[in-house]
Amino acid sequence: MTKNKNIPEGYMTVGQVAKKMGITVRTLQYYDKEGLFSPTAESEGGRRLYTDKDLIKLHQILSLKSLGFSLSDIKQKLIPLENPNDVAKMLSLQAEDVEQKISKLTKSLEEIKKLKEEVLQMQTVDFKKYADIIVNLQLENEYYFLIKYFDEDILDHIRDKFDAQSGRAFIEKFMSLSDKIMDLKNREVPQDSDESQILAEEFWNMVVEFTGGNMEMLPKLMEVGTSGEKWQETQAVVNEYIGPALEIYFSRQDIDPFKEEE
Repeated sequence: MTKNKNIPEGYMTVGQVAKKMGITVRTLQYYDKEGLFSPTAESEGGRRLYTDKDLIKLHQILSLKSLGFSLSDIKQKLIPLENPNDVAKMLSLQAEDVEQKISKLTKSLEEIKKLKEEVLQMQTVDFKKYADIIVNLQLENEYYFLIKYFDEDILDHIRDKFDAQSGRAFIEKFMSLSDKIMDLKNREVPQDSDESQILAEEFWNMVVEFTGGNMEMLPKLMEVGTSGEKWQETQAVVNEYIGPALEIYFSRQDIDPFKEEE
């Protein structure tokens, strides 16, 4: 390290660097102690001296620190700034890190907005449901909004029966079936037709799969679709069509849906 009797032109003291970069002297001293950011020179009086090149390196460090990297990670990411290509590479890598951070923050912001919307729609304080919604948002499960429609008994059953992957697969299968039922409704296909009865059987098999044979859940499931929200309105139409189709299916197959299995 070069030692200078006075502070030559082009050099800055630790205090000046701290002021320019908006950090504390103690932080700079800590970075020096950790071998992350050391002064280029030192005065005869022991004052640490820095150059403009040091400021660029410090900018690297502070940018990476703001992105959540540890000091040990930052050490591995620092690029020597010997020529324009080095500086350009450093800036490109910083830009990539910032873009990743922006993407994560944007995702977090969307999750917050969606959770807020769900909370306002629920009109109740239910932290258990809030937690379920947050988990499903983080898993990028587009069906997170369904949680608010179910009571605690059904939600406890869902938590016990399904993991994230199987639960999502089941919902996707159910949504696909609902779309098929809506298509029959729109085409005015009679509920006693073969086409309708095939879907009635599929619908009933899904109900049995979901409830595990506990038909006490059935009335609660059929109630989902009684408010004025778009999804519930659609589900109400599905239930309106599939209800009579199921009655025909039960009659033809001699099934009592509420009879407990022996």
